[in-house]
Amino acid sequence: METLEQIKTRVELAVPGASLTVIQNGSPCAQHSILVDNEHALEVARFLQQDPQLRLDYLSNVTGVDWLEQVLQEKSRSRRVIDGVEREIEETTEKRVPGYLEAIYHLYSMELKHGPVILRLRTSDRAKGTVLPSLTPLWRGAEFQEREIFDLYGIRFEGHPDLRRILMWDSFADHPMRKDYVEPDDYEYEPTPHDEVLERARQHYLPRT
Repeated sequence: METLEQIKTRVELAVPGASLTVIQNGSPCAQHSILVDNEHALEVARFLQQDPQLRLDYLSNVTGVDWLEQVLQEKSRSRRVIDGVEREIEETTEKRVPGYLEAIYHLYSMELKHGPVILRLRTSDRAKGTVLPSLTPLWRGAEFQEREIFDLYGIRFEGHPDLRRILMWDSFADHPMRKDYVEPDDYEYEPTPHDEVLERARQHYLPRT
C-alpha cells in the first residue's frame, strides 16, 4: 500500500481545495493518520473508498477524542545590551491552544487486503462548534459508532440518518466521556445516597478552615 504522504498527494490532486495533514504517531504502533478539513471530508472519504489503488471499503472502528485547552510554554533566545554588555537572554512565553474534539475513522480494504488508513476529523472548538460531517452515507457501519460519539462526546454529525443518544437517556444533559465531565453525587434511579455516593456528597460540605 502507498505511504500516507503518497495518499495525501493523490487526494489533494483529486479533490481541489482539500487540506490534508499527516499526523505522526510516536508510539510503538506508529499508526500515523491524516487530518482532513471538514468542508472536503466527505469528498475525500469517497475518494479513499472508491479509488482503484485504495478501495478502502471497510470501516472497522470510529472513536472520539477530547482535547482540552492547553497552555504551551515556548522558549526563545535573543541578544540584548545590559549595563553596556551584550548578553544572551532566554525568554519564556505562554501560548494558549484552544480545545477541540476529534472523530477518528480506521479504514481497511477487504478487496485489496491492506490498511489501516486512519482518518481524523476535528471540530473548531469544544463548545458551539462541535459539528462534523457524517461518514455514514459512505460506510453504514459508522451509524451506531457516530451515535455513540454524539452521545458521549457531544459531536453533532451533519448528514447522519438517525442522530440520537444510544447509551444515555434523552433528557441527560452532559457527555460522560468528556475530560471535564463531573459525575453527579447521585442518580435518578438511586433512592437514597449511601456508601460511595454519600462520600462524594460529603466532599461538598467539608468544614472550611
